Amino acid sequence: MINHQLFLGLGSNLGDRAENIRKAVLLIQERVGEVVRQSSLIETEPWGFESDHPFLNGVILCETTLTPRQVLRATQKIERELGRKKKTTLLSHLSPLTSHLYSDRPIDIDILLYDDLTVNEPDLKIPHPLMHERDFVMIPLREIRH
Repeated sequence: MINHQLFLGLGSNLGDRAENIRKAVLLIQERVGEVVRQSSLIETEPWGFESDHPFLNGVILCETTLTPRQVLRATQKIERELGRKKKTTLLSHLSPLTSHLYSDRPIDIDILLYDDLTVNEPDLKIPHPLMHERDFVMIPLREIRH
């Protein structure tokens, strides 16, 4: 089996944010692949929507044998198990920068990078298309990426 390098962005702004991320990392380790590196957690203001609840964000590096589609299924299942009610809504009639409706959430897991692969499907885009605009992704990613 080939191990692929997978960078995942993690965020939480509801409940015990650090504990939500800790639980997500444990489930990712169990179901997706070995967590090789984990960034520090940083507190940030919500991006793309208004909320009184700041986020804790971080990035992990996993080695996985799963395909990108399998990773997506596994991480979405983890999000649901940890209390996420809905995924971001895509509004295709709006411009790419304003086409998403974001909301508070106990956990968010985003696929940032998978090896050097590019995927452009309606529900799966790798590299993550907005990661370069988000300091809460780029700062922890730079911390653990060599």
